Amino acid sequence: MSTTFTINGVRQTVDVDPAKPLLWVIREQLALTGTKFGCGIAQCGACTVHIDGQAMRSCVTPISAVEGREVTTIEGLGSAPDGLHPLQQAWIEHQVPQCGYCQSGQLMSAAALLASNPAPSDEDIDNAMQGNVCRCGMYGRIRSAIKSVSVADAGSEQLYYNVAGVDHG
Repeated sequence: MSTTFTINGVRQTVDVDPAKPLLWVIREQLALTGTKFGCGIAQCGACTVHIDGQAMRSCVTPISAVEGREVTTIEGLGSAPDGLHPLQQAWIEHQVPQCGYCQSGQLMSAAALLASNPAPSDEDIDNAMQGNVCRCGMYGRIRSAIKSVSVADAGSEQLYYNVAGVDHG
């Protein structure tokens, strides 16, 4: 069965079992390997992508569920001239990556949060990031990186960023 959807701005049609998880279509058919397999049961967040702008776990999303929809993976997140999304730059500046395995899912969840709430509180960040497991325990750094890109941190030298297509001012 064919499924047609847009991924990272490119329209794709794939012929696979409609129940096949989106994660495996992304990794195997489309060779976009930034989205990771973690638990396979939507508990760790490593496989998080955006579907129509919402953070979703691709390991439990059947490919048939994205028919006609817009999917963004970590490869499609960067839009700055250097290819980095403001959150990716913040991850570097706040020294978030350790082993790095969870990072694509963490970044996708954080970008979806800031698109829907450009000035999140610590509680908002913790709630939005719940379910994104970091075995290295970088939760404090992750929160700091998200805050540094948020409108709530506008008093610092950070600029308002266009996060996931949302104009903040």
